[in-house]
Amino acid sequence: MDGMLSQEEINALLGNMSSDGGDATPNSNSASGATLTDEERDAIGEISNICMGTAATTLYSLVNQKVTITTPTVSICTWDELVSDYEKPCVFITISYKEGIEGNNVLILREDDVKVITDLMMGGDGTNLVDELTDLHLSAICEAMNQMMGSSATSLSSMLGQKIDISPPQAELVNLLDEVDSKKAGAFLNNTFVKVFFKMEIGDLVDSSIMQLYPIDLAKELYHKFESSKEPEPAAPTAPAPQPEPQVQQATQQPATPPAPQQGMGQVPMGQPMMGMGQAPAGQAMPYNYVPPAQDVNVQPVQFQPFNMGVNPITQQENIDLIMDVPLEVTVELGRTKKSIKEILEFAPGTIIELDKIAGEPIDVLVNGKLVAKGEVVVIEESFGVRVTDIIKE
Repeated sequence: MDGMLSQEEINALLGNMSSDGGDATPNSNSASGATLTDEERDAIGEISNICMGTAATTLYSLVNQKVTITTPTVSICTWDELVSDYEKPCVFITISYKEGIEGNNVLILREDDVKVITDLMMGGDGTNLVDELTDLHLSAICEAMNQMMGSSATSLSSMLGQKIDISPPQAELVNLLDEVDSKKAGAFLNNTFVKVFFKMEIGDLVDSSIMQLYPIDLAKELYHKFESSKEPEPAAPTAPAPQPEPQVQQATQQPATPPAPQQGMGQVPMGQPMMGMGQAPAGQAMPYNYVPPAQDVNVQPVQFQPFNMGVNPITQQENIDLIMDVPLEVTVELGRTKKSIKEILEFAPGTIIELDKIAGEPIDVLVNGKLVAKGEVVVIEESFGVRVTDIIKE
């Protein structure tokens, strides 16, 4: 009919509206890049496995429970498939990249798992669960995800060879059956996306699963950066140059000869007479290892003139005055701890480092690295100071 649009033209117009920022219905797949190759799936799985392994280590330090995250499974998913497969309601945590990578991804946790994690973070035993999640719980899980994904971004930076940084995560309780705000969770959920599925265990309290959702374009970008960061394979090793035969083998081919006797004090060559003291009788040869008897030697101890041990007090005071203006470095040490290189590389803004000092315990005052006193922290106007409470006497 004249004046009416065909179905193909209507679909084209709807596709243009979606690309211009307009709302699109779930399941409206993008026209290009809707799938991943086997190589891309493997690369995304390897990246996610390393990143979530680092995140699990960080989560262990927050909840003080053993955290195990299994090898991920990578697949292509739609919103309808996600809704039908995952428990409802759940918590959406949106992680946006602000440096190194463009885009964002979504981490999905079960509501009960979030309750356990936040209860452990607040000092509970993981069993005192509330009926409903509050803003306090969402804020706590955001802080946990900030540290976890911050350490994950550090691992990703090492893999890709460039700095990767994230913005503070945003958490939201989602029913999955309701409409999700695409401005918060990401407009890519309206199209086909990448789903990375993990099994997660936290001590004996959690035996569940988590998911991480990526836009397909971001997944492909990670794949290309990951492949370009790989070092070229080393060249095949060349055959080693022939080595000469060991000297020991050559020696075995020659007839063995007795070692020549060394000449020295009290030793004479075989068959020659020794003149002077200890000479062999006429007609007899002196053995080559013959040693003449020792002679009596007069040994006396060395005599030293005694030192004057007296010290003039005036001279000693003058010597001390010479070093009175030598500057010394005074250091106040709040406490110490030991970390492995792996733990230090996982440091991120917001990381808490526990020291070996208890709250209220005196702090150490060191001079050029030597402990000389104990003290307590005081505030002088707007500056910190130390009040000395004890002098260390050795």
